[in-house]
Amino acid sequence: MDFKENMNAKVLEVNDIIEKYLPKIEGYQKTVIDAMHYSTMSNGKRVRAILMLETYRLFGGDSKVVEPFIAAIEMIHAYSLVHDDLPALDNDEYRRGKKSTHAEYGEAMGILCGDALLNYAFETVTKAFDIECSPRVAYAYKILATKAGINGMIGGQVVDVESEGNEIDADTMLYIHKNKTAALIEAAMMVGAILASANVKEIAKIESLASDVGLAFQIQDDILDIISSSEVLGKPVGSDDKNNKNTYVKYNGLDKSKEEVKTLSNRAVSTLDSLDDSNEFLNELIKSMINREK
Repeated sequence: MDFKENMNAKVLEVNDIIEKYLPKIEGYQKTVIDAMHYSTMSNGKRVRAILMLETYRLFGGDSKVVEPFIAAIEMIHAYSLVHDDLPALDNDEYRRGKKSTHAEYGEAMGILCGDALLNYAFETVTKAFDIECSPRVAYAYKILATKAGINGMIGGQVVDVESEGNEIDADTMLYIHKNKTAALIEAAMMVGAILASANVKEIAKIESLASDVGLAFQIQDDILDIISSSEVLGKPVGSDDKNNKNTYVKYNGLDKSKEEVKTLSNRAVSTLDSLDDSNEFLNELIKSMINREK
């Protein structure tokens, strides 16, 4: 299979895993569960889950212990998008080519859906202990929780919101980008490496290259918000400018931003190539993420 066919197959594989771990749409609370399915099973690219799976395979992992983590990271990512789209934050009516969760279910249910997805993500991770009760599963749990929390994704989001409309320095900009987006990509790849028993040096390399991938991914997102269209992206463009967001492009210009994406991409691929093990698909995935058009 070529890369596109291979990617499509892996998306289907991940979708099956996520669907297996989502709760059934039943009971008095079924409206929020339906919203959880709506938000999580939409037309996502599944890059975080696939990065986790392929990093796990890179280091020789072959157990189902990674599956609860795969489902969980997509739930965490979905919750972050649900809350990002809310009127109090980005106020976006569309996501992935369809109505955003709050637009479909109402603002209150949008908030509750995000809350439910975050909590259920960590309930799902505990199921990994039923497959393998080991220190490495506990360590992977800790990394996921940390990278998704106040010292990771949420921390970046907080500084991003507080910085709207204000001039910020380069260090603050870097903090926002490295945490708001890169932290969860770091979590995905580190969890994969940890569960496959990678050593300390290998995990450190994975964290470094994932940081470069995540930063490049966010800069490319900033670029696409300017040069792409709603039809291509499946969500409104120009929302960064509308919300007076501090983006890399705003501070460094389009050309310099594109050059930085190339630099980070090359460094990430070089770090991946320096590992003793190899995964050709993972290499191609990283390149495709950074150079994507949507």
